[in-house]
Amino acid sequence: MTAPAASAAEHQALTRRITTLSVGTAAILIVIKGGAWIASGSLAMLASLADSGLDLVASLITFFAVRYAAEPPDAEHRFGHGKAEAFSSLIQAGLVFASAALIGREAIGGLLNPKPVEHGIWGVGVMVVSIALTLALIRAQAAVMARTRSVAVAGDHAHYAADLASNAVTLVGLAAVALLDWTWVDAAAGLVVAAWLLWGAVGVLRQAADQLMDHELPVEERERILALLVDDPRIGGVHQLRTRAAGPHIHVQGHMDLAAGQSLAEAHAIMTAAEARVKAAFPTADVLLHPDPRR
Repeated sequence: MTAPAASAAEHQALTRRITTLSVGTAAILIVIKGGAWIASGSLAMLASLADSGLDLVASLITFFAVRYAAEPPDAEHRFGHGKAEAFSSLIQAGLVFASAALIGREAIGGLLNPKPVEHGIWGVGVMVVSIALTLALIRAQAAVMARTRSVAVAGDHAHYAADLASNAVTLVGLAAVALLDWTWVDAAAGLVVAAWLLWGAVGVLRQAADQLMDHELPVEERERILALLVDDPRIGGVHQLRTRAAGPHIHVQGHMDLAAGQSLAEAHAIMTAAEARVKAAFPTADVLLHPDPRR
């Protein structure tokens, strides 16, 4: 069952709460991974630590972006500030690309010149804790995304989903060193993490670009909006329908076919009711309709 869409107030409360949780989780992961890296010298642990460090920066950017995006329209931003979320996602993608490049360089160096890893078992325990914390966070983020459509939270979610996979890979690398003394596996694990981060960054970049380029809403949502608009026998159809998303808001514009003999008051009442149907399903929608006389 699809979760009901959040109102503007609910969107703001949900995104504020989840971004605060994201910042807190990143800070905790940095502390425990930093201690594990200092104790073990593991390249895979260093890769995971660097990833968490950039995640903290990205989470802080998201933390402020969702608050700015929720600000109401003003004289200079008539359509609101929703695209601040997409800008934050672009920054996140850039940080992840940088992280992947640095980690990949270290991993290649480790493959060419393997180094021993100390206290591998302790590192394994740290990674298990990291996986548990990250899993809890991405489940909470997924629930918020289902309600809010926030691209900034989606970007943060992509980071931590990649973290979950990278933590698992790091865990395998540390376990292989600790139990089998295969030192090369540690560096190979770091290289896998770098490749995974690159893949996640591309997804975040694509989603942010869609909003900044005013990409149409997904086909299913567009069709649902169209069905809601024409759910009145007095409406002959809707053409030139245009939709786009801007952070927590969506914008809908279209031309509505109405009987040529109707009064202005009747046409206004029909379009107002159509707007209300769309807003009931999409609480953050801004709907603009133009009446066309039906021939």
